[in-house]
Amino acid sequence: MDDPHLQTHPKRFLLQLNMHLFYNLFVYFYLFMIRINALFNTKAHQWVSGRRKIFTQLKKTIPQDEKLLWFHCASLGEFEQGRPVIESIRNRYPGHKILLTFFSPSGYEIRKNYSGADYVFYMPIDTKKNARKFIRITRPRMAFFVKYEFWFNYIHELSKNKIALIYFSVSFRKSQHFFKPWGKWARRQLQKVTYFFVQDQKSIDLLSGIKVYHAEISGDTRFDRVAGLVEEKKEVEAIARFKGNSPLMVAGSTWPADEDILLTLMENPKSSLKLVVAPHEIHRGNILNLMKKFERFNPVLFSKAKKNGLQTAGVLIIDNIGLLSYLYRYATLAYIGGGFGVGIHNILEAATYGKPVIFGPNYQKFNEAVELLKLEGAFVVHNAENLLQTVDELLNNKEKYSHASGVAGQYVISNAGASQMVIDKASEYLNSY
Repeated sequence: MDDPHLQTHPKRFLLQLNMHLFYNLFVYFYLFMIRINALFNTKAHQWVSGRRKIFTQLKKTIPQDEKLLWFHCASLGEFEQGRPVIESIRNRYPGHKILLTFFSPSGYEIRKNYSGADYVFYMPIDTKKNARKFIRITRPRMAFFVKYEFWFNYIHELSKNKIALIYFSVSFRKSQHFFKPWGKWARRQLQKVTYFFVQDQKSIDLLSGIKVYHAEISGDTRFDRVAGLVEEKKEVEAIARFKGNSPLMVAGSTWPADEDILLTLMENPKSSLKLVVAPHEIHRGNILNLMKKFERFNPVLFSKAKKNGLQTAGVLIIDNIGLLSYLYRYATLAYIGGGFGVGIHNILEAATYGKPVIFGPNYQKFNEAVELLKLEGAFVVHNAENLLQTVDELLNNKEKYSHASGVAGQYVISNAGASQMVIDKASEYLNSY
């Protein structure tokens, strides 16, 4: 027993033990199901195959005397949140190496050659044995987990080995199991985390309510990442040629429901817009469906864009990954997908360029969307008619457009700085070695 207090309360100890057992059984069940799914699903197959002989690879790749700082991200979105911290801490501590792990193929497969990290791997699934082996092999001096990656065996192993663990860009919600009557065991695991940097006061209040006080508000490190995009000034000549002198809507991370109302927008006889569509799914079937859906507008694939064909096209379809954040620079208006499904995607990549942002009705879980709506830098639409009206107002009311544009850009600037807070706290621990 690690906790002497529990030794005097055997019933409480058995309850905690049972919850830990339940958690471990859940992890093994998840592993079993994803192995079954890997027989039919490409991403699941990548998830499984990428972890084969993972510990052998770690031993071969990482020298025993390496000074490692470990960053873990679930997927690509969390990587973008972690990126400003990774790059800043790498500059401050050049004698340390960066180990970056991902849970999902969506992150690993795209960023496995990321030059800001020295080693990039999948995270072995969170069993007690795996966590123990991983920490023994890598021996990180510090660990940083981004946002929601609560893997309790890893948390325990880091704590047991007295390795500082910082979570950042975390946003807690009352619906999470930590704050439910049955969540006592999970709450105890949060006590093992060295420090939390959270996005808002609501998260601080929730943590205080379960007696977790080692936390403070830093905001979201995504603001630092997207603020840096403006300074990069990356040019995408094909988009500039496609736009010409027409107003341009860049629609990012779209799903079929988004694309349906965008089609209605384009079919409006009064519309002079050109449209860039960057779908969330870029597999061949979806791209072919998009080409067919927008066929009356002479759609062109970005991968096949020719100098002489872009000016006459009404729709440009982005069929690769990693370009979207730079495309918003050319937009007159930005549309962010996902709002007619499980939730909107990243609106900050558009807002940082001072672009009015439009999205569907499922946005409530995203603080930046709620706040930009209040500031009138963003606009929610519930159907195609709403979209037509919103676009018409923004394009024909210069005062409204100018206000929305200025608010969006300033919102990003005013919320930057979270990364520095994380780095300063990390320095307290690293400098004590």
